[in-house]
Amino acid sequence: MSVRATARVVADRTGLPVLAGAGPLAPRRTRSLTPGRQRVVIVGAMSAPLGGDRLAVETEVRAGARLEVGSAAATLSLPGPTGAPAHYDLHLTVGDGARLHWLPEPVVCVRGSDLRTATRVELAPTARLVLREEHVLGRHREEPGTVWSRLTVRRAGRTVLDQEGRYGPGAPGGWDGGAVIGGHRAVGQLLIVDPAYETEPPRARLLGDTAVLTPLAGPAALVTAVAPDARLLRAVLDAAQRAEDRG
Repeated sequence: MSVRATARVVADRTGLPVLAGAGPLAPRRTRSLTPGRQRVVIVGAMSAPLGGDRLAVETEVRAGARLEVGSAAATLSLPGPTGAPAHYDLHLTVGDGARLHWLPEPVVCVRGSDLRTATRVELAPTARLVLREEHVLGRHREEPGTVWSRLTVRRAGRTVLDQEGRYGPGAPGGWDGGAVIGGHRAVGQLLIVDPAYETEPPRARLLGDTAVLTPLAGPAALVTAVAPDARLLRAVLDAAQRAEDRG
């Protein structure tokens, strides 16, 4: 039987007035290592997403608040009994002067799984965002599952980024070729939207052999990377975040 569940997180300058989970999604308040920033971890209360599940997380960071959201462990995308895809939707809203670090652990796409993720972000003109997304195609020495991922980011009502990626046996032909991921099994991106880029835009550059930083209109910067495994992918994205994140 498929599961439908939505978790909600709301942060303001005084705390977390809304912290509600359902089904496999259990948000928990934890201690932040950064002064003035609240931190929430999404804990998986049961195995999910399975094929046929529909999960969602809605997060609002109100004006002037600072929030970091992570996950307790990697998420396993698993096949379900019906063969239907699983859906995992994120809706993130960040108000004026607010800051959101969205830094979950990777999603591992197990053999036979089919996952559709859609992330929609709405930013106020002075909001700042650091968002990381990582997918690992199969467990160790396992054939990959299929993942379809779409990321849409709007700032002050204007689109900053709208892109999608499809990987795995259910994706169009060529997904594993040199023009896409070149045989690698970990793919990820780091998006930073910061008003400071309006006066000091980042410089386009390679980050090693399989990663690149691209400035975006917005103002924003996008790091796209592939790697043989999750550990090497995270190392590239972490280094880019340390270099570009201004707090």
